[in-house]
Amino acid sequence: MDQAIFHLINERWTNPGLDLFMAALSDIEIWQPLLIVIGLVTLVVGGFKVRACIFCLLFSILIADQFTGLLKSAITLFKKPTIRYSDQTDRNRSGPSFPSGHMMNNTAAAVCLTLFYRRRGWLYWIVAAAIGYSRIYLGGHWPSDVIATLFLAAGETFLILAALEVVWRRGAQKWAPEVYGRHPSLIVDPTR
Repeated sequence: MDQAIFHLINERWTNPGLDLFMAALSDIEIWQPLLIVIGLVTLVVGGFKVRACIFCLLFSILIADQFTGLLKSAITLFKKPTIRYSDQTDRNRSGPSFPSGHMMNNTAAAVCLTLFYRRRGWLYWIVAAAIGYSRIYLGGHWPSDVIATLFLAAGETFLILAALEVVWRRGAQKWAPEVYGRHPSLIVDPTR
């Protein structure tokens, strides 16, 4: 079923306009300048909640990138990855690598934004789903790679955020008591 869905998305549900859109959606180099500007502007004009969100997001992505690299290295010990170009002759070749770094980072962002901004943060899940779809469309990952990475990244991000919350509650009370007095939780806003 994984192969059937992969080949359906990668071979049949394609057109030149969608090819360009999916390639642009998955290319971080296109989006990086915009994301840096948005991050810097929100850091300057935003309050504690925005800064805490960006810190947690960047820390989660940093850890996720390290974990993804470690997991991909560990998997290559068992199976050498191959570059895959989808056509009729490759149906029996090995699949793309797991986990998807694109999906790992965007799931981490979606979890963080959802927790910090419950009312609108969930909208980023649409972006994360589109990027996951683009990875299948472009032949970068099997559908099961994308789905499994989504669950792996969500769990990892929740663990990281829980650890950051514990560190905040224990450390900020000692090192920044005034800030801690106004913000006793890093993630949960008690005024909501």
